[in-house]
Amino acid sequence: MIKIAAAEFAKVVSGKLHNIPEAMIIDQIPVINSKNAKEDTFFVAFKGLNVDGHDFVSEAIDNGAKFTLASKPVEAASIVVADVGQALLDLAKYVRESIKDLRVIGITGSQGKTTTKELLDSILKNIGPTISTLDNLNTDIGVPLTLLRCTESTKYCILEMGARHVGDIAKLTRISSPDVAVVLVVGQAHLGEFGSVEKLAKTKAELIDNLGEGKIAVLGSYDPFTPKMADKLKIKKILFGEGQEIRAADIEIHGGYANFDLVTPQDRSRVSLQILGEHQIVNALGAAGAAFALGISNEKISLGLTTAALSSKWRMQIEELSEIKIIHDYYNANPESMKAAVKSLAFLSQESGGQSWAILGKMHELGGSEKSGHEDVAQYCAEVGVDHLVSVGTELYTLPAKKVSEGNLLVHKCSNPQAVLELVNNFSAGDVVLLKASRSEKFEELANLIKDAWNGREK
Repeated sequence: MIKIAAAEFAKVVSGKLHNIPEAMIIDQIPVINSKNAKEDTFFVAFKGLNVDGHDFVSEAIDNGAKFTLASKPVEAASIVVADVGQALLDLAKYVRESIKDLRVIGITGSQGKTTTKELLDSILKNIGPTISTLDNLNTDIGVPLTLLRCTESTKYCILEMGARHVGDIAKLTRISSPDVAVVLVVGQAHLGEFGSVEKLAKTKAELIDNLGEGKIAVLGSYDPFTPKMADKLKIKKILFGEGQEIRAADIEIHGGYANFDLVTPQDRSRVSLQILGEHQIVNALGAAGAAFALGISNEKISLGLTTAALSSKWRMQIEELSEIKIIHDYYNANPESMKAAVKSLAFLSQESGGQSWAILGKMHELGGSEKSGHEDVAQYCAEVGVDHLVSVGTELYTLPAKKVSEGNLLVHKCSNPQAVLELVNNFSAGDVVLLKASRSEKFEELANLIKDAWNGREK
């Protein structure tokens, strides 16, 4: 964090100092888990429904935290405020405004936010000191935590922004004042929270609606809502996608990985992505559009995209076992991301000459489109030539009998993981296995069971 006197810190957050000298310089970063506390941190004591952070203040201080930001008196050195969450937001806004040369990029969309963030991070960190959202900490807690990791020397800050309610992104945008705002796509993820695609689109558009005059909106062209979000606003608009000013040309897929020419108004250069799936082109173009808006050259954008390796777990990660491949992709799930993963599965199995196994769990938060969303994915499996659709713990992946008989798709209904393991004996050399579901389905546990069963099949 930037250096700030304790008295000024307390003023910014409307708090009172306790056992902290007014002149003490604070430059520690906040942590919300006492186990992560160390010498260069201060502990933020959130009071949740089930856990009160104030009960862990002593542990945080023992682990090295300099002081605690609290909403009630504690014995340790502390700054006491009325609302810890609001205090973090106020402090983040202060820090953002204090770093005059900081360029902030906000990213939202129904899918691809984290991947786009990591691709953009790969580009910008080669240009100057860059801070970006860790994992997917994209809420009104995660965004200020990210901003507060910035120092006086930070050049770029990349903020992933998510929403559970109308107004969430508007609040985050006003706090962070992005110079560039990226909206990837409006899809069906979290549709159950918002009730309609139109309402979801309006929520994502809050990032654009709250941009300052003269700022830049980078918008995908993959749905009817996103390209229009900057219309009638006094901001610059850059579109990406097929036929747009930021686009991919001469696309080739090698081993499931996309290679293409990145075309911008500035230049044309070759990109070879190191992340699996043709659908990653969308995320790469979103990152490229943001970098282009910041004045980065095509050559440097292409280099950053080509050398990017995702750090997020369980996002289209390939694991090679003896004679088979497993695609791990269970960080989240919605119909669009399911179809993208299934397409990659079909492509890889065609290359390997083996059978394709789509082991799919339930997609959550689809609201009224839950039934149709799962049916669409099942039908897509048949259309792209998947050999086996294995549904786990749900009856929602259904196909009309006629459709099943017309194609080669075999549908296996498994009520529990044990039923899935019974199918492992049917795997053969060259097969490719996709494991995908919403995060709450805990497919990483199923993945471990499948790997153990495959590796131990001859013992």
